[in-house]
Amino acid sequence: MEHLYAPWRYSYVSEEKIEGCVFCHIKNNIIDKKLQVLFYDELCFVVMNKFPYSPGHFMVIPNYHTDKIEDLDEEVWFRVSKRVQQGVRLLKDTLKCEGVNIGMNLGKAAGAGIEQHVHYHLMPRWVGDTNFITTVGDTRVYPANFDEIFNKLKENTNNFFK
Repeated sequence: MEHLYAPWRYSYVSEEKIEGCVFCHIKNNIIDKKLQVLFYDELCFVVMNKFPYSPGHFMVIPNYHTDKIEDLDEEVWFRVSKRVQQGVRLLKDTLKCEGVNIGMNLGKAAGAGIEQHVHYHLMPRWVGDTNFITTVGDTRVYPANFDEIFNKLKENTNNFFK
């Protein structure tokens, strides 16, 4: 039998679980470097996805806690949208991705993993970045170190989020 190791997933099973909304926890502990916040302002923040679909996958999250985009103040909605636009530029320039998936899953039925707090996903994509291993092995293979990607994005953040 062959074994595949994913040491970065160990923290998922071994870390103490956050009580309540994970995004509100991040917002309230924004300076904690292990949370990998790329950028924040008075209305929203940008944070790496702890369990990404692709290397460089991050989220844009309003500070206001709600599961309904229709409850967001217009100024917050515009700011979040601006940060999404800036995030796409950051991914294309810094990671040289060939495309970006942008998505928001509203509600459990729509696939939201954290359904109580709306958030955008930005996932960099490259031609040929998926392969058969996810289908046949129920395993994802990432060609990069996540800490290196965070550091690379973080050092370029000020050039894009203004």
